[in-house]
Amino acid sequence: MSQGKRVGIVGAGNVGATVAYSLVMLGACHEVILRDNKIDVARGKALDMSQAASAVRSHTVVKVAEEMSDLINCDVVVITAGSPRLPGMSRDDLLMINAKITKEVIQGVAKYSPDAIIIMVSNPLDAMTYVALKESGFDRSRVIGMAGILDSSRMAAFIQEKLGYGGGQIRASVMGGHGDDMVPLPRYSTVAGVPLSDVLTDAEIEEIVERTRKGGAEIVGHLKTGSAYYAPAKSTAIMVNAILKDTKQIYPCAVCLEGEYGFSDVVSGVPVMIGANGAEKILEVTLNKQEKEMFENSCKSVQGLIDTLNKNKFFEEK
Repeated sequence: MSQGKRVGIVGAGNVGATVAYSLVMLGACHEVILRDNKIDVARGKALDMSQAASAVRSHTVVKVAEEMSDLINCDVVVITAGSPRLPGMSRDDLLMINAKITKEVIQGVAKYSPDAIIIMVSNPLDAMTYVALKESGFDRSRVIGMAGILDSSRMAAFIQEKLGYGGGQIRASVMGGHGDDMVPLPRYSTVAGVPLSDVLTDAEIEEIVERTRKGGAEIVGHLKTGSAYYAPAKSTAIMVNAILKDTKQIYPCAVCLEGEYGFSDVVSGVPVMIGANGAEKILEVTLNKQEKEMFENSCKSVQGLIDTLNKNKFFEEK
């Protein structure tokens, strides 16, 4: 099934390189093509990964794209390129810088891999997914943001830590934007099918919800000089694999809503079925009043970023 499949990765930093490594170890595709503005770094990592592939006898070939035109006819393109938030930089500053980088990259992807499915990983995630959608002109099913799998896995890890058991049997559910306004859903979270509320107190659940919201910041606090990359990369590789293998599995991912949950023309994390055509189906789960309010807040905060882009005439620049 994976024979002949090609995955492009733009941005060979910690996240991009670890996505590539995960795919190589899985033997998920025929070719992984790394693209980075630091060409030599991409070359070094590609060589290292090719040797790792030989060690496990994976058939995946790792190449380097010296120009965007080398990212040709990819089935999936993962985009992790972007500037980190530096000291003294406002969220709006970061938004405009990364929107410009995303716009440039997407124009190349649309030109050279017009049938690809794009997975956005760059932050601010939901707004960058929106930029990618608008700039590519692709159907919304082919532009998906990676966040929900990561946030759900963080929540599941915190549940396991709190319980001290249940590893591998915990299903945590998180919707909404990838940020402080994300919507962890304890009501839809289980341990081996047992509802979370049957194994943890309300206070413990609330503590887990708060920790999940700040999951990325907690890791940054420890690392000091960077942010998480193992879990974000593995979460991305899971999405790539689902597309390449056409698994039709359901994952929380960021997509542009068109009427679902009462929102339109805004990107948010919702459960989607992923297959060969990308986000093939959006599932609408029933939310209670409090969950609806949290989801609305989350969508409003993404809408605020989109409004900033529009205010700066971002989509009018050609």
